[in-house]
Amino acid sequence: MGRNAVREKVEPPTKEADLYSWARRQAALLRAGRVEEIDPAGIAEEIDDVGEEQYDKLESALRVVMLHLLKWDRRPEKRSRSWTLSIREHRRRALRQLRRNPGLRSRLEEALTEAYEDARDEAAIETGLALEAFPERRPFEYAEVVERPIVWPGDEA
Repeated sequence: MGRNAVREKVEPPTKEADLYSWARRQAALLRAGRVEEIDPAGIAEEIDDVGEEQYDKLESALRVVMLHLLKWDRRPEKRSRSWTLSIREHRRRALRQLRRNPGLRSRLEEALTEAYEDARDEAAIETGLALEAFPERRPFEYAEVVERPIVWPGDEA
C-alpha cells in the first residue's frame, strides 16, 4: 500500500463483538477524562454484572456446603474426608465473600434459599436417593451452614 493510500477509519470495538477490548477502551477513556466518548449504559450494565458475579460466588459456596451437609446427614455410611475438606473450603469462600462484600449480607437469605434449591437437586443425583428424601424447605440456618461441626477423625486440630 502506497503512502497516499486512503486509510480506513477503524471503529472502536463494540461490547457485543469484543467485550475485552471494549472494556479496556472504556477504562482508558475514563482515565483520560474523555467521558464524552464513553458508553455509560454499557459501563453501568457491566458494573451490575460484576456485583452479580460476587453474589453468584457466595451462592455457589453456600450450595456446596449445603450439598455436603445433606449428603452427610442422609448417607452417613458414605461420609468421606473429602466432604469435610470441601465443607471447610467452601465455608471459607462464603465467609470471604461476605467479608470482602459486606453489602451481600442484605441478600444472604436469598442466596441461602437459591443455593439450597440446587443443593437439594444435586444431593438427590449424587446419592441416588429420591428428591423427596431431602426436605423441600431449607433445613439449615446460616449459622449451621457456616459453623456446624463436621470433622473427619484425625482432623480435629
